[in-house]
Amino acid sequence: MSLFHSRLEELPDTVPVLISGGGPSGLFLALDLAHRGIPSLVIEPRTSIDLDRPRAKTTNARTMTHLRRLGLADMLRKAAPLPVDFAQDVIFCSSLTGREIRRFPHAFQLDTGRYEPQPECGQQVPQPILETVLREAVAASAHATLLTGLRVQGYEPVGTGQRVTVTDASGYRSAVDCTYLVGADGGSSTIRRGLGLRLEGGSAALSNISILFRSGDLAETITLDPAVQYWVLGSDTAGMVGRMDLDSTWWAIIQGVDASQDLDPVSLVRSLVGADVEVDVVATDPWTARMLLAPSYGRDGVFLVGDAAHQNPPWGGHGFNTCIGDAANLAWKIAAALDGWAGPGLLASYELERRPVAARTISDAAANGKALAYHFAAPALANDGEEGAAARAEAHEALAVKQSEFDSLGLVLGYNYSRSRLVVPDGGPVPAEDPIRYVPSASPGALLPHAWLDESSSIYDVLGDGFALLVDPASLAGVDAGHAYAAVLAAASAKGLPVSVAAVGPDGRGVPMSELWAADAVLVRPDQHVAWRGSSPEAAAAALAVAAGWSPGFADPADETSEHPKEGSHAGAIIS
Repeated sequence: MSLFHSRLEELPDTVPVLISGGGPSGLFLALDLAHRGIPSLVIEPRTSIDLDRPRAKTTNARTMTHLRRLGLADMLRKAAPLPVDFAQDVIFCSSLTGREIRRFPHAFQLDTGRYEPQPECGQQVPQPILETVLREAVAASAHATLLTGLRVQGYEPVGTGQRVTVTDASGYRSAVDCTYLVGADGGSSTIRRGLGLRLEGGSAALSNISILFRSGDLAETITLDPAVQYWVLGSDTAGMVGRMDLDSTWWAIIQGVDASQDLDPVSLVRSLVGADVEVDVVATDPWTARMLLAPSYGRDGVFLVGDAAHQNPPWGGHGFNTCIGDAANLAWKIAAALDGWAGPGLLASYELERRPVAARTISDAAANGKALAYHFAAPALANDGEEGAAARAEAHEALAVKQSEFDSLGLVLGYNYSRSRLVVPDGGPVPAEDPIRYVPSASPGALLPHAWLDESSSIYDVLGDGFALLVDPASLAGVDAGHAYAAVLAAASAKGLPVSVAAVGPDGRGVPMSELWAADAVLVRPDQHVAWRGSSPEAAAAALAVAAGWSPGFADPADETSEHPKEGSHAGAIIS
């Protein structure tokens, strides 16, 4: 009997959640579900991780905070071959031995001090290392199972769930019944095809080539300051170079090439460097940026996450992080449904919340894809004298358009679900969408504004796995928060909703939370987004029902015209 066939024998007859695809989004979803006590099975064709295809390298501050919630942030930082304190800047230059033209400091939320906008700053780490950390966490989990060497061939409805056909490399097959099926199986998703959906959008006109190489003398040859990325505006060859580790492994991306041409990767790298350095090519990978989005994220208990639902250009490093955001949004909703407290609109909200985020992210990344290194290249950039100085000054000004690619906190943290029917709008201002500028706000639908309560304790550490009602103690006049907001606890008890009530604040600077929230209290969802803010216990209780998907507007999930309950309304009556 083959090894692969023996893996088929490990398949259970039934599982609550089956995840097709064991990349970052599938593994993270399994771990988030496990964190909430929900068993899942991940089916992944690859038996090993290809270390020669680094792919995504940017894990942003939001994703690092998600990993912190699962206890994995420190583990990933220890595994990362490039520590944050090595470099935090992106440098544009004429070559790696030439002139610096413009610098973007603290790119990708990289910071060596205590990070203020989130409890975790960003981390540069190759995707294979991230996947290895996630696989190890799954292996140590009591609730998540990863079976490699298998793939999902198809599925069909059975009872209230799906019967999934799984095959191995030898053509043997078996079946697993699941309540929920999630497609995290990439751009050629079997799960998406089973839903009759196709990704919609387009591709860039020119291709790119990724090169992984080793060089024993490149580090000492570079005449510029250390950088997490160098963007070379070469008139002959334009692209990017960066360190993969602190030893001798590097990566490069040659931008704007004709992939049908026979190109010499050694010459391309040396052209970016501006010197005949040692180049030992490990792997090359031609690719074309795609801007694709599924028209739907699923139905009837079948969902799409990550690249199965959208494909983003890599500019800005948002693609993989958007995938993790999908999984984090879906995990608590599936867990709620399996635990029996999800309202009829909770799972339906997944697409309504996450698809607009992907559309916005694709749009911004696509805009950055229209301003790549070769668009700014000019022979005079490397010249001495007035001509060179003038060319560099002109390029410096023109490169201002790239700020949103590296300083994208507005995109990373500023997305919100203000139009979701799981939040209760209060009529207050909703921060305008801006890819660069992030305005912390407790406006319903926004990410809970971060605050350090002391030197090492984050307000996010107060949040549990369920809903959290946070109250400024200054508004309680000495009364216990649970007593003051007893109506919330009563509403939660009536419907079995997980909620904690806690007095929080002031922050480590002595600022009351009511100033940060523009309200006495906030109701925070399990994904750290604000569902409601205000001061009325009765309104908070009503909002809890809305946040769990029990809004009256969800009587018909296809009806998107329902009204949100306002503060002081009696939407909470639907709990009983």
